[in-house]
Amino acid sequence: MRQAIAMGGGGFSMEPDNPLLDLYIMQQSKKLTPEICFIPTASGDSDNYISRFYDFFEKQNCKPSHLSLFKPQTRDIESFLLEKDIIYVGGGNTKNLLALWKEWGVDTILKKAWEHGIVLAGISAGSICWFEEGITDSYGDGLDTLECLGFLQGSNCPHYDGEAYRRPYYQKQVANGQAKPGIAADDGVALHYIDNELKSIVSSRINAKAYNVYLDGSLKEIELNTSFLGDRFG
Repeated sequence: MRQAIAMGGGGFSMEPDNPLLDLYIMQQSKKLTPEICFIPTASGDSDNYISRFYDFFEKQNCKPSHLSLFKPQTRDIESFLLEKDIIYVGGGNTKNLLALWKEWGVDTILKKAWEHGIVLAGISAGSICWFEEGITDSYGDGLDTLECLGFLQGSNCPHYDGEAYRRPYYQKQVANGQAKPGIAADDGVALHYIDNELKSIVSSRINAKAYNVYLDGSLKEIELNTSFLGDRFG
């Protein structure tokens, strides 16, 4: 079973006092003590980001680790990643993330991980990277549409309610045919795909939502059913 969990925002890095999304991610591995590996490439392997990952996950029932491409722990990255139960990709610059992954062969390894049933998860850059396309601020001057790994069909826009310019830009790109139809996610929302189908949408915030954005004569934005995780983990 191939699984990917794409977060529009939230998790330990954005909601340190709200563990709902990260608890949900760990639950999907079906292991009592899953091995979870953080990949912080998009942040330039920020020491602070890595520390915050360990601060949260060392307190959970799991075995945390991380993969650095700036200070590699091993030459055998493939074996290192394929022994994990969950791979969690952090936010940052998606264009740099994809370039470095390609150079190191991590993109190919992650495809194997996905096909082997390892849970792939991530926030922001770690969300859009799994799709055919994503809406990114990687270029530093406004937003752009970026071709990504293509494990999941369509496009993805994170931070849909968290950054005021995201929603109009994504709608414009889809309406003009500059971006594929896809799914937008508010901060605090996770899109859970199983075998490339969107099976569930969960949130750490009561009013956070996800939307199907597509063109059908005119632009359509359809609010999707979202389940608040506080009802499950509260």
